[in-house]
Amino acid sequence: MQYLSAAEAAKKWKISERSVRNYCAKGRVEGAVLNGKTWQIPADAEKPQRSNTKTAKPQTLLEILQREKANKYSGGIYHKTQIEMTYNSNHIEGSRLTHDQTRYIFETNTIGVTGEAVNVDDVIETANHFRCIDLIIDKAKAVLTEKFIKELHLILKNGTSDARQDWFAVGAYKKMPNEVGGMATTLPEDVAAEMQALLAAYSAKKVKTLEDILDFHVRFERIHPFQDGNGRVGRLIMFKECLKYGIVPFIIEDNLKMFYYRGLKEWGREKGYLTDTCLTAQDRYKAYLDYFRIKY
Repeated sequence: MQYLSAAEAAKKWKISERSVRNYCAKGRVEGAVLNGKTWQIPADAEKPQRSNTKTAKPQTLLEILQREKANKYSGGIYHKTQIEMTYNSNHIEGSRLTHDQTRYIFETNTIGVTGEAVNVDDVIETANHFRCIDLIIDKAKAVLTEKFIKELHLILKNGTSDARQDWFAVGAYKKMPNEVGGMATTLPEDVAAEMQALLAAYSAKKVKTLEDILDFHVRFERIHPFQDGNGRVGRLIMFKECLKYGIVPFIIEDNLKMFYYRGLKEWGREKGYLTDTCLTAQDRYKAYLDYFRIKY
């Protein structure tokens, strides 16, 4: 058998001699043998195909969100999602921060105030909500558990005035009975069992549809497991589960609030109210994806 030197192979393959030696050292040239310090390469050996060392371009929305978050990319879908979801979800629950103030907090970690008082809890919960979104992006593929849900609540309410109250359990289920929209919710002593049953029923469904996610949300809100923050935690969970199961997620904007509340209330009688509201919100999020040229 005839052999070529690394220099001869380099000339034949039109690559550098160093590349030839690297290919040989990595075992990518069939039949190449090292004789002392010299590589002997079969004359009929084929040039190895160059490996693609570039990172594959993210294809799914979740992959893009994770990449933009990791790279601290400004002005993309991650940036848009953080601001729109945080502003709207907090505003539904009574936050008085403006859209611009929410954006400033995210972009600069400062807040612009001119001649007005700002509620400290609104600022803290806004910053905390950004961290919650990071968590659901990082752990979108994780199984939904009580521990994860409590972690969301802990992050959201940590450092607020509620957290300093003895009766308020941060990152834990409620201690006192509460109502939502004038309707009774699960009593504190029954919350753990109800949550475990809800999660078990949800986990038993191998393939999750949008209806399954909405049904979980309604049941979660009716249990109302935390003293406060249930709506925001519930909407974060919906976003996470949509990402996990390849469903275009959505943000309930403040101007959809009354339709959203009606949908929650009427779910047992008419699922169309909540479904239509969420599909409308989904169409708005699709418009963001279209703008950023993200396929869905």
